[in-house]
Amino acid sequence: MNVGDKAPEILGTDQDGKEIKLSDYKGQKIVLYFYPKDSTSGCTAQACNLRDNYKELRDKGYVIIGASIQDEKSHKKFIEKNELPFPLIADTDLKLVETFGVYGEKKMYGRTYMGTFRTTFIINEDGIIERILGPKQIKTKDHAAQILAED
Repeated sequence: MNVGDKAPEILGTDQDGKEIKLSDYKGQKIVLYFYPKDSTSGCTAQACNLRDNYKELRDKGYVIIGASIQDEKSHKKFIEKNELPFPLIADTDLKLVETFGVYGEKKMYGRTYMGTFRTTFIINEDGIIERILGPKQIKTKDHAAQILAED
């Protein structure tokens, strides 16, 4: 997906099995952030930064939705452990990560594997992708400020 594209109506199901639809957030700006894995250091730092700045983001009209390929049980544990006030989509079938083009071959420590690229999509009130922050741009410990900087 690219800037200017309409985001899909059905985003997926959250940690409680509840379907998350774009139309549920009509008139609000959505921060849809994809992250590699629950409870890893970078992903925890990013989620906690968004949690710590949640009120300011909400005051500016943003709704936060996280997404990764882990299951509902993993997401529930991650939410409870870090007291996250926003839903996490359990994209176990890879449908959402593939639709948004954030899943593919990665390399770390000389190993090649398939995984999710840390990417954030800012979706406007009409469901159109307004901005994309890619893996090389995202600062996990300062992500909320990056989102708010362009507001």
